[in-house]
Amino acid sequence: MKILLLGADGQLGGYLHRTLPTLGEVHASSRSAADDSLRCDLSNPAAVHSLLDRLRPDLVVNAAAYTAVDQAESDVDAATRINAVLPGLIGSAVANWGGAVIHYSTDYVFDGTAHHPYTEDDATAPLGVYGRSKLAGEQALAATGVDHLVLRTAWVYSLRGRNFLTTMLRLGAERDTLSVVDDQHGTPTSAGFLARATTHIADTWLKERPHARRRGVFHLTAAGAATWHGFATAIFDEVAASGRLPTKPSVRPIATADYPTPAKRPAWSVLDTTKTLAAFGVVPPDWRSDLRKVLAGDYDAASST
Repeated sequence: MKILLLGADGQLGGYLHRTLPTLGEVHASSRSAADDSLRCDLSNPAAVHSLLDRLRPDLVVNAAAYTAVDQAESDVDAATRINAVLPGLIGSAVANWGGAVIHYSTDYVFDGTAHHPYTEDDATAPLGVYGRSKLAGEQALAATGVDHLVLRTAWVYSLRGRNFLTTMLRLGAERDTLSVVDDQHGTPTSAGFLARATTHIADTWLKERPHARRRGVFHLTAAGAATWHGFATAIFDEVAASGRLPTKPSVRPIATADYPTPAKRPAWSVLDTTKTLAAFGVVPPDWRSDLRKVLAGDYDAASST
């Protein structure tokens, strides 16, 4: 099987590049790919079409996304090209040769007013440009009719790149006290878990095609819920216990109103993963145990699912 991985140099893409080879031949594309033939500007439709037509992959895993939530408020065109338009371009092309697409979306498609974990059937109502662009991408992909899965996830982090975990580790080494928002609730989910789970899902799903033709939106996160403050506290508890920080900083809870940002974020965006468990047998780890695996380097030590 020929697999095209888009966004291979990103946080999630890096882990997918390690897990997907268990399924077939992986062609890892990014703007800075070492192989010139796989280098692609995903905001350029002509370049995307050229890459897809040349490779004609059996499966496209699209890990590329515009994820700068606050910057998206003033950079609408860029967020729209990558998050909203690109999935439709991929789906339209891949449908021509009967391939399949796995694409990622976000908990930010919801407005955060619910008091229960959101299911795939709950009404969407994104609060900002990022969420709206990601929802538009889901819809554009579905409209092509291609065999596809949209995996909605949340609060993705790892020891690589810029994310909440690496930011906390950096600030915790620099400061004695940190202030972190304590009235936004979600589920911290590691990129390592996502990559392993995606590979398992793809394997299960593709073995069913074309009989079951299961498609559509599925939620994929770790289990449980936390606030950003709770997540930060857990990070420092784990790091201090391992001796990686000489002094554990104090983490002060604050309200969203005390930390204004250009983009409005949902106060509650916990996702219900029951449908994904039933369809693919994915049992999500508790977010705290997932965090411990990340900090212990477990996801970096092996690529097995």
